Amino acid sequence: MAEHRFGVSTHLFHESRLTRDHLVHIAAHGFDAIELFATRSHFDYRDERAIDTLGEWLADTRLELHSMHAPIFEGLRRGQWIGPFSNACGDETRRAAAIAETAAALEVARRLPYRFLVVHMGLPAGAPQAGSENRPEAARRSLEEIGSLAAAVGVRVAVEVIPNLLSTPPRLVELLEEQLEGLDLGICLDYGHAHLMGDLGEAIEAISGHLWTTHVHDNHGRDDEHLVPFGGTINWDAAMMATQKIGYDGMLMLEVADTGDPIDVLRRSAAARERLEKTFVTF
Repeated sequence: MAEHRFGVSTHLFHESRLTRDHLVHIAAHGFDAIELFATRSHFDYRDERAIDTLGEWLADTRLELHSMHAPIFEGLRRGQWIGPFSNACGDETRRAAAIAETAAALEVARRLPYRFLVVHMGLPAGAPQAGSENRPEAARRSLEEIGSLAAAVGVRVAVEVIPNLLSTPPRLVELLEEQLEGLDLGICLDYGHAHLMGDLGEAIEAISGHLWTTHVHDNHGRDDEHLVPFGGTINWDAAMMATQKIGYDGMLMLEVADTGDPIDVLRRSAAARERLEKTFVTF
C-alpha cells in the first residue's frame, strides 16, 4: 500500500492574515502540503500579487498546495462567522454571490495550480437560518456550475461531509451517482463531522469509491471542536482501518483549530501523525 501523506489546513491560522512564517512552521513540523482556506481576511484570493507571493512561499518551504477550501464566509472573528456564503440558498442573488466567490477562488489555479477544491453545500444545520439556506435544488444547481468552472482550470471538486441534511455520506453518494452523474465530483471526508453525525465507520464505508481527500480532526461527539487527533473520542485505529479497507491512500489533511498556541498545536499534530502512521503499519 502506498504511504499516506499528511498536510495541514491553514484553518489553524484562520483568524490571522496568512504569512510565510505560518508555512515555515508547518514544513518544520514535517508536513508535506497545505489546504488553503479561501477567506479574504485570511488570504485574499482575488489579489494576484498575494497569489504570486504565496507561490514563492510554497517553493521556499517545499510545501504542496494540495487543495483550496472554497469560501464559506467573508471573515472570521473570535470564532464567529462574518458574512456567511451559502451556495444552497433559495435566494438566487445570494446563491449567485456565493458562486462568484467560489469562481474567484478557482481562478487562483490559473496562477498557482492545486488539485482539489473542497466545497460545503449550504450551511451547518446549527447555523442561523440554515433551513432557508439549505435548499437541495439550489445546491444541485450550484454543484453543476462549480463543476464546470473547476474543469476549466484543471481542478477537481470534492464535496465535504458536513453536519446538515444535504451533506450526509449517503446523501452525497446519492447526489453524485444519481443526480450529478457525469460530472467530475468526489467527496471530502471530514472525520470530525462524520463523528458528530453518527457512526464514522459506516460513513467511511458509505463513500467508498468517491473519496478524494480528507479533513482529519477530533471532537467529543457533541461540538465541532477541530481537536488534534487522539484529543477527542474518535477511535482512530478503527477509522484508519476502515479508510484502508476502502483503498484510500491519499492525503490526510489535518484541519485543526488554534487553541491559543498554534505552534504547540503543530507539535501535537506531528505527534498525532506519527501515531496515525503506525496504525497503517499495524493493519
